[in-house]
Amino acid sequence: MPKISVEIPRELLDDLDEHVGDEGKFVNRSDAVRASIRKALDVLDDIDSRHGRLDDE
Repeated sequence: MPKISVEIPRELLDDLDEHVGDEGKFVNRSDAVRASIRKALDVLDDIDSRHGRLDDE
């Protein structure tokens, strides 16, 4: 799996960390970031579909 590096504002990282760990929804930050990216891409696909911008697969 490729690795990337990003800069994230402290307040976003603090919010993310509230959802990571034994009491959180995600095992680690990477898992949380991947889930967030997937969700954002799904939302963008829905928007594109409504506007007729998706190619038929």
